[in-house]
Amino acid sequence: MPSQQNKIIIDKIVEATRYKNYVIDFCLSKINEATAKEGWNDQKAMEITQSINYKNFRDAIYNSFVVFDEVELETLLKAYEKDPAYQTQNVMTNNKVLINNLNIFANDIVKGKYLFK
Repeated sequence: MPSQQNKIIIDKIVEATRYKNYVIDFCLSKINEATAKEGWNDQKAMEITQSINYKNFRDAIYNSFVVFDEVELETLLKAYEKDPAYQTQNVMTNNKVLINNLNIFANDIVKGKYLFK
């Protein structure tokens, strides 16, 4: 797990790249697919949708940046803040491990693993 200081920089990178929105939109897309495929009623779809919580995925993001030191993270942050093209194509959307983890996370949401009972 990265240091507390590095987590702060990673959070800023996530904000600069709008990755949190990407995660939520990805999960919503998986829920919409499941709703259509499984014929869920509006109530079930709403319950599953309300179980999306970015904080449940944040550690996966932190872990994907553990190999970067503070200087490298600051350099990435500056690049992302400077160039809006990075808001759609960046180290997170191109990281195969993170993409796989996001698929697992979204599928777990669809399966109801984050529902509060």
